Amino acid sequence: MADRVHPRDSPPQPQPPSETDSPRKPVPPPQDKPVPVPVPGTYVIQIPKDQIYRIPPPDNVGPYKRRPRQEKRRPRRCCCCILAVVAALLVLLAAAAGVFYLVVRPRSPDYAVSEISIGGLNLTSSAPVSPEMDVSVWANNPNDKIGIDYLGGSSVEVYYGYVNLCGGALPAFYQPANNETVFVAALKGGARVLASQVREELASDQSQGRVPLTVKVTAPVKLKLGALRTWKITVKVTCDVTVDKLTATAKIGSRKCDYGVRIF
Repeated sequence: MADRVHPRDSPPQPQPPSETDSPRKPVPPPQDKPVPVPVPGTYVIQIPKDQIYRIPPPDNVGPYKRRPRQEKRRPRRCCCCILAVVAALLVLLAAAAGVFYLVVRPRSPDYAVSEISIGGLNLTSSAPVSPEMDVSVWANNPNDKIGIDYLGGSSVEVYYGYVNLCGGALPAFYQPANNETVFVAALKGGARVLASQVREELASDQSQGRVPLTVKVTAPVKLKLGALRTWKITVKVTCDVTVDKLTATAKIGSRKCDYGVRIF
């Protein structure tokens, strides 16, 4: 009886996936922390860790970095332009001032107190005094082309130390070029109560023939050059004088005057 040969079992052939079978999704690795359940109506987007986002993108890094430099250069250019304009204006003003000085040759005026007549200072009584003074002021305008117009609103005051004895104002007038003018200011002090120490010092100085007085003059003026007139300029004159006595026939022994100008 012949032996029967049984064929070996062939390995099972893989069967094609049926249409009903769907590919299995890879199971994500377990996470250390549980993913929170999203709230209904929201979305959860997961981004792989190996993906890097740069803000701004690499393509725009160059323009992004260059923009601040351009913004910084603009203010510098504006400042340079402003400085150049200011420098040019200063040069023009300096040139105009130089031409004006060469053409006009301006010179400062001179002032002095020429005479003082004093009354109403009785030092033998303790009653209030009413000083009255006539102060003659000499003004010299040495300019060849500039006139000086003395306006109203001036003031003249006479002091003995820090004590104001009397005050008044100058007359308004116009002083032409190359002119010397003496104008008289009538000053009144009203009732003045002098302290005993002030009376004693005045009497002592009068007995020595040297009574120091200070005359302060403040006058608003305008300079005139042809048809041109400047704005209002304030002239301040301070004269220190000494008189031999406090009477109408007082004589000036020494005098020294300083003055300043306030342009604005």
